[in-house]
Amino acid sequence: MTLHEKITASVVACVRELYGTELQDRMIQLQETRPEFEGQLTLVVFPLLKISRKAPEATAQDIGAYLAEKCPELISRYNVVKGFLNMVIAPAQWIGMLEDIRRNPRFGFREVTEQSPLVMIEYSSPNTNKPLHLGHVRNNLLGWALANIMEANGNKVVKTNIVNDRGIHICKSMLAWLKYGNGETPESSGKKGDHLIGDYYVAFDKHYREEIKELKEKFLAEGMDAEAAEAKAKNEAPLMVEAHDMLVKWEQNDPEVRALWEKMNNWVYAGFDETYKALGVGFDKIYYESQTYLEGKEKVDEGLEKGFFYRREDGSVWADLTKEGLDEKLLLRSDGTSVYITQDIGTAKLRFQDYPIDKMIYVVGNEQNYHFQVLSILLDKLGFKWGRDLVHFSYGMVELPNGKMKSREGTVVDADELIAAMIDDAQRLSEDKVKKLEGVTPEEMHEIARIVGLGALKYFILKVDARKNMMFDPEESIDFNGNTGPFIQYTYARIRSILRKAAEQGLEIPDVLPADVELSEKEISLIQHLNDFAAVVAQAGSDYNPACIANYCYELVKEYNQFYHDFSVLREEDKAKQVVRLALSAAVSQNIRNGMCLLGIEVPERM
Repeated sequence: MTLHEKITASVVACVRELYGTELQDRMIQLQETRPEFEGQLTLVVFPLLKISRKAPEATAQDIGAYLAEKCPELISRYNVVKGFLNMVIAPAQWIGMLEDIRRNPRFGFREVTEQSPLVMIEYSSPNTNKPLHLGHVRNNLLGWALANIMEANGNKVVKTNIVNDRGIHICKSMLAWLKYGNGETPESSGKKGDHLIGDYYVAFDKHYREEIKELKEKFLAEGMDAEAAEAKAKNEAPLMVEAHDMLVKWEQNDPEVRALWEKMNNWVYAGFDETYKALGVGFDKIYYESQTYLEGKEKVDEGLEKGFFYRREDGSVWADLTKEGLDEKLLLRSDGTSVYITQDIGTAKLRFQDYPIDKMIYVVGNEQNYHFQVLSILLDKLGFKWGRDLVHFSYGMVELPNGKMKSREGTVVDADELIAAMIDDAQRLSEDKVKKLEGVTPEEMHEIARIVGLGALKYFILKVDARKNMMFDPEESIDFNGNTGPFIQYTYARIRSILRKAAEQGLEIPDVLPADVELSEKEISLIQHLNDFAAVVAQAGSDYNPACIANYCYELVKEYNQFYHDFSVLREEDKAKQVVRLALSAAVSQNIRNGMCLLGIEVPERM
């Protein structure tokens, strides 16, 4: 039973005995005591005045006197301020709360059972024509953290990825490699496969622009206006014509085109896997657009037969969503080819066949908000039970201080380069600190730098409300002070050092802590903050908001550092206080580790 539940039950018993009325628990209003008054919890008595038939102060006095006399193990003293009963909780309650937290390594987490609902989360969704970039980093970190948080809230979780491995953009890279590659491979070039293919995507765009410029000048010389000349040049540029021809051959299962497509995609997948491993993310199941778009066309045909959709004179298939306050949505082009939403329908079909999904969460940027409004309605019409209630975890764009990323121009902020730079920065900034550690090896130094560098990157991105656009500042993120990952990691390492020194001195935390230790307000506040972790995890799950966890960790660390500044732990002469402070330190380190783990962030034992 929680502290709130104990006090609620005691107030219900008090009202029954004093006023002869049986109360519902929901009528008991408890809140944290305002800092200017003594106490930790406050009972608001105004809802009870009709029962007591007394003034607010008298009612509060009655209840306070009853609790102090009948429940001294719960309330040690009280004070009344108008209609508010401020209660000082007995030390034994805080000690008991601390013990409950410390003894439960998974405090704040709900257990997953066979009966738990199954939540599927889709994130990453890369194209196989370029490497992952900073935008993908935010997507993957949000998806991974959200999966951890949903599992911590008692859900079975399946992490999925849909790879966009077909379409004109893929053919552009393939064609450029054929024309300009001279047989280059990841092995011959020493490049990761996704980087190699990305270079040819950029090369296609470069040559394509040159062709457009040349054709536009020709059409202008023939007397065509600028806008028409631009459009005609784009359509008739030889590279684009060849790319479209290649796409048609791919659709027709041309063996040469398919073999090239498979070879180049495999290069990309190997590169993606390296990046995912470096980021510390992964998937339970990967789907591919090349395998799902035909399934989507079948479901659209099924919807057409049932009258959910309609066919226009040109043969294209549409959904009329005007009754739902939206517009008409294209599902199949007049030539029978699919669009993005067709693929999403097909992917949903395969996923529903593979798993008994109760809730589907799509981690996709906010530029696709309308797309997922439409998809939700279409899936519901097609009979997917989770369709209407699908969640679009919509997040904002991420930029660097020097502006946005443009992948077609080759100015993309590459994920691999960013990860390497963060680790290098961490190595440089923490080198002096790490060298002071006794017996640390070069390998351990690099591992600490990896943990700190990635922690800086992940925390800086995840501490921001996902719905907002954000500016990622690498220099600010790696700072060892302020609201950063390294600041939290350093505090964790400091606590672990304290606990190691205590063990070396023969100081052990007993199984049962002394219950009569007089606690300071800072110690009580820390225990309250520790206890809040369960509510924060629940809120992060209900709001789909990893930033809740990040901000909790920061506030906990700030509060512990203030406590550590004001109070001795190892040098405390009162042995009872000393073991309580050691237990408090251990519980804080546990919550930091668990909170950061939910975000996919490691914490070093030494730093």
